[in-house]
Amino acid sequence: MEGSNTLEVEAALEAERQFVLTLGGFALEIAGATLVTHERLPVPRFNFVQELGVGPERQSAFFERALDHYFQRALRPTFRVPLPVAAHVDAGLRRFGFRPRPNLLVLFLDLPVRRRPAELPPDVRAATHAELDLVASFWTSERERPEFRTALDVAWSHPNPHERLQPLLAFRDGAAVSAALVYRYRTVAGIHAVATRPSARGRGAASDVVRFATSGDPVGPDTRYSIYADSPRLAQRLELLGFSPARSFQEYELPADAALAFPAPGPAGPPQWRPPRRPPGRPT
Repeated sequence: MEGSNTLEVEAALEAERQFVLTLGGFALEIAGATLVTHERLPVPRFNFVQELGVGPERQSAFFERALDHYFQRALRPTFRVPLPVAAHVDAGLRRFGFRPRPNLLVLFLDLPVRRRPAELPPDVRAATHAELDLVASFWTSERERPEFRTALDVAWSHPNPHERLQPLLAFRDGAAVSAALVYRYRTVAGIHAVATRPSARGRGAASDVVRFATSGDPVGPDTRYSIYADSPRLAQRLELLGFSPARSFQEYELPADAALAFPAPGPAGPPQWRPPRRPPGRPT
């Protein structure tokens, strides 16, 4: 049941943060949230606020601190807020111009006892380092590719202790048509960035990649797998592949035309804090 496996969920969220860090990003913890940031990969996938719980009396300082962190870097973060969303958090995000995405973001975990297929998908395999450029081409344009390629090469070729990164490729008629990145941190692995060439969509290649990831142990045995779904259609497909919903988030994002600036503070008011006065006769 969703929400009943807190330790497994927290391990999966930690593995996701480590995935961003190993590709060159960083995470900053403040009261109420973790700010995941990657300045050289300026996309929401690598720049998001994982909300952990913010009280109504502290929300103004929280939002200003979090947004200042990203706005100084000209980044547009998303906010991930676990359900149920507190009314003051929703109101605060809307005040700063953020709007909820139409679909929830759902974290799925594979079932403790997986049904292994009789045989692995025949057209899916682990990528080799000689295919690094091919792997990187699934997620980046030529302009962005050098930065992502370098980060991917370092994490793949020179992993830190307790981690392993393995790209996967699926083929149709001899051509690579789908790919994913499987990143393991300790005993939990996330299946990230499953992508399929537009001309090959609807032929099951993406499902084969996910099935291979959970059944072929590309990052080692005794691994628990996680993956995100951001649409009901994808969620249904993951359940058929042996995953179960573990936690749901409402994501908030800025409209494309929103300026990276704070709203006007309004008319000036009295100071909210004054330094204590010194007793008479006390030296300064």
